[in-house]
Amino acid sequence: MPIIGFPVESKPGEKRCALMPANVKAYTLLGAKVLIEKGLGIALHISDDEYVEAGAELADSRQALLRKANIIAALHKLPSDELQTISAESLLVSYLDPFNESAYIQQLCAANLSSISMEMIPRISRCQKMDALSSQASLAGYVMVLQAANTLDSVFPMMMTPAGTLKPAKVFIIGAGVAGLQAIATAKRLGASVTAFDTRSVVAEQVRSLGAKFLAIDLGQTGETGQGYAQALTPEQMQIQQREQAKCIADSDIVITTAQLFGRKPPVLIDQATIASMRPGSVIVDMAAENGGNVMGSISGETVQINGVSVIGTGYWANGVAKHASQMYASNVLNLIGEFWDKESNQFALDIEDEVLSACVISYQGKVVNKMISDFYQQNGVVIYAKPTQMTAEA
Repeated sequence: MPIIGFPVESKPGEKRCALMPANVKAYTLLGAKVLIEKGLGIALHISDDEYVEAGAELADSRQALLRKANIIAALHKLPSDELQTISAESLLVSYLDPFNESAYIQQLCAANLSSISMEMIPRISRCQKMDALSSQASLAGYVMVLQAANTLDSVFPMMMTPAGTLKPAKVFIIGAGVAGLQAIATAKRLGASVTAFDTRSVVAEQVRSLGAKFLAIDLGQTGETGQGYAQALTPEQMQIQQREQAKCIADSDIVITTAQLFGRKPPVLIDQATIASMRPGSVIVDMAAENGGNVMGSISGETVQINGVSVIGTGYWANGVAKHASQMYASNVLNLIGEFWDKESNQFALDIEDEVLSACVISYQGKVVNKMISDFYQQNGVVIYAKPTQMTAEA
């Protein structure tokens, strides 16, 4: 019987996990044994007994789980020093950040481990139920608004009081992807006056349908990728965007930036001069702070003061609502594994020719099989060796 293992997340401060007790029965119905590490759901106030009662087994140790499991599912990638503990040809399922973690991918290939990168699952209708990027980004949009509201020294909604009228907070959201749209919806529910901008004019109607204004900026030819991501702007287009949105930023109480380019460094959208134009006490939330930032001066994992403006770059936004984030991520993983589970052979069918798996499988049989990643490595001079004696990724 195949064993699917769920280790505790090793990243400091991480509360989320890749399995909820409600998912265990579904895995057992597939024909798999579920093995968990002690304390898997402790940050969510889920006891080991709840998992065991649902049908899971408790591993003797983390090392035992890694040795026994045929599939290991997690949120973040496992620590590098644990990869040698895992049996060859096992499958790892987690976020891998393959564009920036070539050395780690090298180790996966050298250890002959197959891997699926959850952030690489294509955004097509067939994959909506397994799209972890979207599920976590949606919650991130919600959390960013709440963090901004908690930092702002005024209320969101207009209030008619005996002491006078309180005007609604002005919120400007840059980027109307999954996170941006949820941020718009959340800010509107809290009563703010919301304006949004996106380089993709096709999302203007979605913004307006949520009750927000769409800031129209003529950037010339723009668009989106086949998977719905915004395309990178030219330097000239970036200058136009920064200039045209500066007035809206200066007039806003809260600005939330959500611009991230898949596999590339995020664009800088707000410079120091623009921050200086904002009223003291205003708030900026930089969703991309962990990856380089949309805001000049934002610091990953911190909230900093710049000219009296609070710039929030704390990151791991979905971790702020860890219970629901875990519920959604665990469902994404279950749907992925269930989609490719072969009932006849009672195992995960890793068909790298499938349109979904060809997009998200990174390493297989000692080499990188993902065309997007292998092309990226080739363009950037990264060489991946399959032999354990040659484990250096040259960049």
